[in-house]
Amino acid sequence: MPTSATRPQVYLTETMTEAEAGVLRKWLAVKAQGTTKPATTVAITDRTLADLARRTDDPMLTPLRVVWLPDTQTEQNVVRRVRNALAPRDPLHPGRSAQRRTLRTDPSRCQVIEGEPAPLSDLARRLDESGSGSLPEFIRRQAALTLERTELGLIGNQYKVSRFVVDEITDTRRFATETMALADRLGIAVSEVDRRARESLHEMVATQTREAIAVWDRLGRYFSRAYTIDVDTSRFEELRELNKEHSLVFLPSHRSYLDPLVLRPALIKNGLPLNHVLGGLNISFWPMGSILKRSGTVFIRRTIGDDEVYKWSMHEYMRYLLTKRFNLEWYIEGGRGRTGKLRPPRFGLMTYLAKAFQVSGASDVYLVPVALTYDQLYEVGAMAAEALGAEKKPEGLRWMIGYVRAQGKRNGVAHVSIGRPLSLADALSQEPDQRLAIQKAAIEVCHRINEVTPVTVSSLAMLAFLGIEDRALTVAELTAILEPLFRYITARKLPLAGDVELDDPHVIEKALQTHVDSGVLMHFDKGGEKVFYLGKDQGLVAAFYRNNTIHFLVVRAIAELVLQAMSEKKPTDPILDGWNEAKRIRDLMKFEFFFSDRDTFEEEMRTELHLIDPNWDSVTADPERTSQIVQEIRPYLAPRVLQPFLEAYQVVADQLVLAPVSKSFDEKTFTRTCIDVAHERRLRQQIASSESVSGELFATALNLARNRNLVEADDNDVTARREAFAEEIRVQVERLRHIRRLAHARLDAFEKPDAAENTTLDEEAGL
Repeated sequence: MPTSATRPQVYLTETMTEAEAGVLRKWLAVKAQGTTKPATTVAITDRTLADLARRTDDPMLTPLRVVWLPDTQTEQNVVRRVRNALAPRDPLHPGRSAQRRTLRTDPSRCQVIEGEPAPLSDLARRLDESGSGSLPEFIRRQAALTLERTELGLIGNQYKVSRFVVDEITDTRRFATETMALADRLGIAVSEVDRRARESLHEMVATQTREAIAVWDRLGRYFSRAYTIDVDTSRFEELRELNKEHSLVFLPSHRSYLDPLVLRPALIKNGLPLNHVLGGLNISFWPMGSILKRSGTVFIRRTIGDDEVYKWSMHEYMRYLLTKRFNLEWYIEGGRGRTGKLRPPRFGLMTYLAKAFQVSGASDVYLVPVALTYDQLYEVGAMAAEALGAEKKPEGLRWMIGYVRAQGKRNGVAHVSIGRPLSLADALSQEPDQRLAIQKAAIEVCHRINEVTPVTVSSLAMLAFLGIEDRALTVAELTAILEPLFRYITARKLPLAGDVELDDPHVIEKALQTHVDSGVLMHFDKGGEKVFYLGKDQGLVAAFYRNNTIHFLVVRAIAELVLQAMSEKKPTDPILDGWNEAKRIRDLMKFEFFFSDRDTFEEEMRTELHLIDPNWDSVTADPERTSQIVQEIRPYLAPRVLQPFLEAYQVVADQLVLAPVSKSFDEKTFTRTCIDVAHERRLRQQIASSESVSGELFATALNLARNRNLVEADDNDVTARREAFAEEIRVQVERLRHIRRLAHARLDAFEKPDAAENTTLDEEAGL
């Protein structure tokens, strides 16, 4: 067998221009000086590769490439960057006239690189081990891959996606075997499966070019110019260590179209590579589609249906990405949250990820929860309109231009917070039922997103106004409402956005002014004192901001409802009955909020009850004392947190009682009816908050009703069960309204303090 010293040396060259060939000839002449070992140069063609594959002298093959380094002037020119990013030509290989001009003016930009050499016998062995395909094609692909790896040393390892991803996936024994198996299962020709799989892969596979990445970075800074970005960096060292050995899958909350533009620079600035971002084909319109795909965006169909070939192609692409240890990113809710709180997770991509991981050979993959929070968002108004039944405007070039123009106004701060990474291997090992394990992993990610979603003063201000929606507040009244809330947040040690000082009046004033500037709040100052109030039809918009914080307050709100229930029911065993009541409310809200497991939930309830009254467990046997505890609660949170949801649920439950009993159900018409009924109730003051008039909330209420088999059902008991469901919600709403009346009475007392009782602000705070 020949040795490296005796093997013939063969240089493999790609198709070149005349200028590039001249540069290569000079390089080869210099290379030949001082060596007696002859070398031949072979241009890569089908015929020459076939001839090489038949050689028996086992030559050493070394691929060569002439590369052109970027023009530093073009780097600074946005127009040139955009043009290059959209051009079909590889931006690192200029045209013929540009090449000749560059050789005259800046010849150092043109260099010859050598790929890693390999004996022909080694390539044949690797082909045999890896799968199917011809040796000439394998030589061609491996030459290109090793040249790309060498090229990374010149342009930076941030750009590391192979140009031959589809070939690397399809030219394997695994692909050939699985194609035949899938064809047999679907009852179609192998060639048809092969064709459709390759088409699907070409549609979804992302690339990375220097120009497109630079253009997208610059455009991203322009699109998101309305925000300064506040990044919690406490977990990045842990992520960098994990990323040395494992792929990271970033799963952010989805609040805005700007989310990828906010997260991307935060990751790069903290030493992490570009993610492969999985996005819907709806945003692949020209010209953004070309730029996004060339900067790492994986476009996938929003509706896959029963296309088994596409599903398998997605699985194989994910397996490839994990094998190559790329990082991924997608939005676990599946779409933007239109209510401001975290939506239930979608399990589709998590399922693909889990299956891909199990066959990838990777030791582990880490799921990274990410909370994205904005002080203000341009698109909240449109999302509120959609919640009232308006049609969502399709994305396109005209839509994008309007969206970008709207970002010219300063909207405050965008906060990026990283949650505790979750080992996918550990998560999948917890349950023998992999479907259940995937669902639990996704829900745990959502829990961890909520853990680090920071409390913003902007959200707290909206929490105050939504508690008394039809009433204006002075700054002093708002402060009286928020001060006990600030103390509660401090006692809970909740995360704060930007580490703000909540008791600083300037912080509150700034938050108020931000909402006034956006039109969510209005002010009036002609009556002697300046007052603030919610703008017309701004209830859902205000709720969006309030809901950024609401997940921290749900258990406290349930605790208040439980105490009110115990003061009404006079149970013989108030502790046991109280826990049962808490679990009933938890079950009502399970499609709206992410709750801990039952044992943890009970501990959380104990914590909240202790914060309300340290002696709660020794006095709740006395209904009068329990009623007194309710009277003294500071701050009241139940009406501000739960009443909008339960009043929306009451509309749905009441309409279900009136709906025909049938296996068929027209959800669109039913939801439209609910919106109309809710509007009427709101006008008649039978609903306290306009945020209860929401198609989003009605949809969640229907999910709960379906869970109880109350929707598509025609058994004899369904009417009685619907009536019981409506009564259960009515009771909870009445309790919320009672607590709301207590909060209003306390606000009235603050406005007109009784001097004889020497009422102080601290005593009356906690509205």
